[in-house]
Amino acid sequence: MVDMQLDPKVKDILAGISTATLTTILLKKGLRNVWMRGTKPIRAGQPRLVARAFTLRFVPAREDLATPESWSSPKSTRGAIEDMPEGCIAVVDSMGVQDAGIFGDILCARMAKKKVAALVTDGVVRDLAGVLGTGLPVWCSGAAAPPSVAGLTFVDWQQPIGCGGVAVFPGDVVVVDDDGAVLIPAAMLDDVVTSAAAQEKLETWIMSQVEKGHPLPGLYPPNAENLARYKAETGQK
Repeated sequence: MVDMQLDPKVKDILAGISTATLTTILLKKGLRNVWMRGTKPIRAGQPRLVARAFTLRFVPAREDLATPESWSSPKSTRGAIEDMPEGCIAVVDSMGVQDAGIFGDILCARMAKKKVAALVTDGVVRDLAGVLGTGLPVWCSGAAAPPSVAGLTFVDWQQPIGCGGVAVFPGDVVVVDDDGAVLIPAAMLDDVVTSAAAQEKLETWIMSQVEKGHPLPGLYPPNAENLARYKAETGQK
């Protein structure tokens, strides 16, 4: 069983780190493919959120399986939602399908009631006004009226998936903000948190220098002289 709890201190640190900064940190560690394509905030002003990934997987629709009757099966999106722990981010592999809404207002309302932190998918939702009304933070690529079974077959949850071209394993950490969703591999979490906090402090100082009129060459990224100045001015080691 994957431990879905995240250390509150880790959450607090990552909540202050933009996804843009995180992609730079992960790039420096050799990971280029961590930003989930098609994951856009469904409304302006959604907060930056940090949580472990609870994964759901769809495959292409097959007529004998993708039926309204399948919604009553134990292995269904309904069953998956009931298994979601409080505070997780539901990450759904919808294969980028744009003409079948995976979740509507009722399913999102249940997720909100269970205090799921957010829904992230490379596909679309349906009942857009209703979904917005639930207050559940959603990152997706849009909305479509047809139900999921019009184009997708739900197969399982808490298995490795691909979302927006990124491999996501249950328990990996997801950070979402206005730029979309970024994945942090669970095994790299501590290292990334340490590096990201340091990077954010450095970039805050760099921005202060830009606002004072300093030119970018040698400042971003900082050369030895500016790095020494940064450490001296901020007390960093």
